Amino acid sequence: MERFVLTDAQWSKIEPHCLGKPTDPGRSGRNNRLFLEAVLWIVRTGSPWRDLPALFGNWSTAFRRFRDWREADVFKRIFDALSGEADMEYAMVDATIVKVHRHGQGAKGGPSSQAIGRSRGGMTTKIVALTDALGNLVRFELLPGNRHDTIGVAPLIAGIDLGALLGDKAFDANWIVEELDQRGAKVVISQHPGRAQKLKIDAEMYKWRHLIENFFCKLKEFKRIAMRACKTDQSFAAMIYLAAAVINSR
Repeated sequence: MERFVLTDAQWSKIEPHCLGKPTDPGRSGRNNRLFLEAVLWIVRTGSPWRDLPALFGNWSTAFRRFRDWREADVFKRIFDALSGEADMEYAMVDATIVKVHRHGQGAKGGPSSQAIGRSRGGMTTKIVALTDALGNLVRFELLPGNRHDTIGVAPLIAGIDLGALLGDKAFDANWIVEELDQRGAKVVISQHPGRAQKLKIDAEMYKWRHLIENFFCKLKEFKRIAMRACKTDQSFAAMIYLAAAVINSR
């Protein structure tokens, strides 16, 4: 018997955002809940689509359905529905590197067009994430693994009202400090040794930064995310949204 992931409470929030509801025009979706469990099985185990157990139906049909939902931004809507309102008393930013499996390479346009770059670990993708004060994902950006962490910060904090931003010394950049000062947000970023004029930060608040590290640990329990096997960043992002939706709603 397969171990399913979604609870009845989670499904009640997800169901209105699925494609193929009886009220939708065109083809009706058959057993959307089982299909989402199939996608979660892929994300959780890291298995190829061809290895999808027969319990979930034909693997090719499931993959095509995943592609349709990805194109319609359904996974982002599911993430928003399960995440609820973020606690932005303060936010945390950090980045993590994931290796890219051979199956995740070879997309049209070359690796850099799909947030894949060559770093010390080989072909890698960087996930730059913003979490709220509870350590729940708010936004993320995908970058090639050889790009600097700060490149993904601007789109993460754009249009967000936050009381403070916590980050390690990789995010100690003048433009970030200036941006936060203009917003009246507190700077709680570890200082780089080379900074001429050190900023005084709230050491007690900085201790809470472990929550974003905990989030990355939970995210990488999903093996298809711990090692990227998606050729396109759009598919990889869809899987991150789905996994993060489950994490945020626990």
